[in-house]
Amino acid sequence: MHIPDGYLGPATCIAGYAVMAPLWAIASNKVKKTLNKKQVPLLAIGAAFSFVIMMFNIPIPGGSSGHAVGAVIAAILLGPWAACLSVSVALVLQALLFGDGGITAIGANCFNMAFIMPFAGYAVYRVISGRSAVTSLRRVIGAGIGGYVGLVLSSVCAGVEFGLQPLLHHTASGQSLYCPYGLSVAIPAMVGEHVLIFGWVELIATAVIVKYLQKQDPTLLQPEMEAAK
Repeated sequence: MHIPDGYLGPATCIAGYAVMAPLWAIASNKVKKTLNKKQVPLLAIGAAFSFVIMMFNIPIPGGSSGHAVGAVIAAILLGPWAACLSVSVALVLQALLFGDGGITAIGANCFNMAFIMPFAGYAVYRVISGRSAVTSLRRVIGAGIGGYVGLVLSSVCAGVEFGLQPLLHHTASGQSLYCPYGLSVAIPAMVGEHVLIFGWVELIATAVIVKYLQKQDPTLLQPEMEAAK
C-alpha cells in the first residue's frame, strides 16, 4: 500500500502533508497528556511491530504493494492518536532508510495507514466490543473485524489517490504525468488484493494478539483506564 515517488502529483503530495501536519501536532499533544510510563515502551513496540509487518510487501499492479500494517492493534493498546504517531514513525523510517514508499508521498501514506486505518478500525472495535468484559470473545472478534475494515478503507484511500492523478495532471493530449491508471483501474487493483488477501492477514494477526493479551495482561486492552492512573 506504500505509494512510491513519482506516482502522485505535487498537489496531492502537498495536500497529504498539509492534512497530516496538524494531525501529527494533535496526536503529539494528546499522547503527552494521556500516555503513562507503562505505555511509553508500547509506543516504541507498536512502531517496531508496524515497521516489521509492513516490510512483507507483495507487489500490486500499478506501482504499489500490499501488506498488513498493524495500526489497529496499536490503536487498541494505546488509543488511535498514539497509533497515528507510532505508525507514522514506522512509515517515515521505511521511506528514508529503505525507499519503501516515497519521501514526497509520506503525507499521503501516513494519511492512509496512520490516520484512516487506526481510527476506522478502532471505531469498529469499540462498536462491536461495546461494554463487554475485557476478556470477552467480542473483543477478539471486534479487533479482527476492525483490523480488516481499517486496512480495506486505507486501501480505498490509496486507490482514490492513484486514480485521481490522470484527472489532475495530464498533457494536452490527455496522457497522465504521474500514475497512469484512472479510478476504474486503481481502486479495484488496490482494494481487491486487500479484501481478498491482506485484510484477512490483518484480521487474524489483530485477533490473535488481542486473544493472547487477554490471557497474559488484559489491562493492556484498556488504554483509557491505564491513562487515568
